[in-house]
Amino acid sequence: MIEGVPSEADDATDAAAAGFDAPTGDPADYKKSGRLKAAVYEAEMKRLQEQLVLLQYWIQTQGLKVLVIFEGRGSAGKGGVIKRITERTSPRTVRVVALPKPTERQRTQWYFQRYVEHLPAAGEMVLFDRSWYNRSNVEWVMGYCSEEEHQEFLRSCPEFERMLVRSGIVVLKYWFSVSFDEQRKRFEARNAEPLKRWKLSDMDLAEHEQYVRYSMAKDTTFQHTDIKQAPWYVVPSDDKLAARLNCIRHLLSRFAYVDVAPDVVELPRMKEVPYVRPPMHEQTFVPRAF
Repeated sequence: MIEGVPSEADDATDAAAAGFDAPTGDPADYKKSGRLKAAVYEAEMKRLQEQLVLLQYWIQTQGLKVLVIFEGRGSAGKGGVIKRITERTSPRTVRVVALPKPTERQRTQWYFQRYVEHLPAAGEMVLFDRSWYNRSNVEWVMGYCSEEEHQEFLRSCPEFERMLVRSGIVVLKYWFSVSFDEQRKRFEARNAEPLKRWKLSDMDLAEHEQYVRYSMAKDTTFQHTDIKQAPWYVVPSDDKLAARLNCIRHLLSRFAYVDVAPDVVELPRMKEVPYVRPPMHEQTFVPRAF
């Protein structure tokens, strides 16, 4: 059920101008600004999350191995869609991998090595919140890898992903694309809100400053790794609510799943056992403030 990827523009503004993210829904579902209304979003998200639970059961029963990669600029919306995917699903079936910076030992390993141990087993869907594509994006732009390492990644990554697909892993790759102006608005909002300021890192600031070089990195990455076996799917995300729905809807469409959810069960009665519990006053309770 894999379909081709159109030649997407780099940022969401250009994508909109090119018509790639033109909505097909009822015009009444959108605000005057063109963004999706919150009530419409909530209703559709509820429906999609119900379908994600059904997909979860299907993955379990069929023993599928599913890997979903989320990439894109800072504040593009990767974390938001991952949170909605996992909100109603079981962490035993749908788990998130968000690796920190590699250790000194990991720096000496084969580049893909630390990611391999997190790949899905049968009956699992693994969501990578950033992935091995750090090498061709963050690391290359910020000078954390050499040009030789960058070129070797671009050569070896397509073969690595083809190998994953041949081994039976379903590989889906999503690139969340946000325009410079929208990214700036989101960073300014984080900066203004003390409870969100922790989300604005030095790396985010450097990335914002290097917006054009990140565009170059993304374009180069796509030229080498947008392969038939594991194509890139671009999600214009200036309207983050619509982006979440579009991404999840597309994810669901990649699988010909059916409803194999378990039937309602009859809850068992408590078995009577001769036992006397210790006095309640011997336990220490949390103070009841409410």
